[in-house]
Amino acid sequence: MGPLARKLDERFTYGDYLLWDDDQRWELIDGVPFAMSPAPRLRHQRVLVELSRQIANYLLDKPCQLFVAPFDVRLPEADENDDQVETVVQPDLSVICDSAKLDDAGCRGAPDLIMEILSPGTAHIDLQIKLDRYERAGVREYWIVDPLEKTVLLFTRAADRRYGRPEIYGDDDPVKVRIFPDLEVALTSVFMER
Repeated sequence: MGPLARKLDERFTYGDYLLWDDDQRWELIDGVPFAMSPAPRLRHQRVLVELSRQIANYLLDKPCQLFVAPFDVRLPEADENDDQVETVVQPDLSVICDSAKLDDAGCRGAPDLIMEILSPGTAHIDLQIKLDRYERAGVREYWIVDPLEKTVLLFTRAADRRYGRPEIYGDDDPVKVRIFPDLEVALTSVFMER
């Protein structure tokens, strides 16, 4: 069976996801499958590479680790077995500081930082569905990077475990990474036209 729901209320799990053998990449959010966009555009790739370069350089002598898509992040609701987890996503960029969350399949639990780079086909998912799911999962810091508008929306988890209003940064702004107080990302390099 492919990943299309047979009934409107049909839900899928990570166990189902592992059985899908088509060439399509999928994400599963609260049991609902979402087809990944085709290969990212050139601008998306340049932004991802530069963000990764700046963060990876910073993390060289630190315990936290950086991962880029495709990399499965399983977000359980509680302590259910992996095959029953209903959310598995492939963020563009994830930073995980707790090595106990890492295994051969990827990450189980909330990364400390997730960055999603908007594409025309993923904007709704990144700005609404994933925002809600990452907040519920406990992702401490969530960046939504828009390569066309050259902006970053930065969400951080407050004491009430919710994301407040996002901080908004433009292409000339340095952005302080909240989980690493001594790291600033230079957006001029991230959004530089080549």
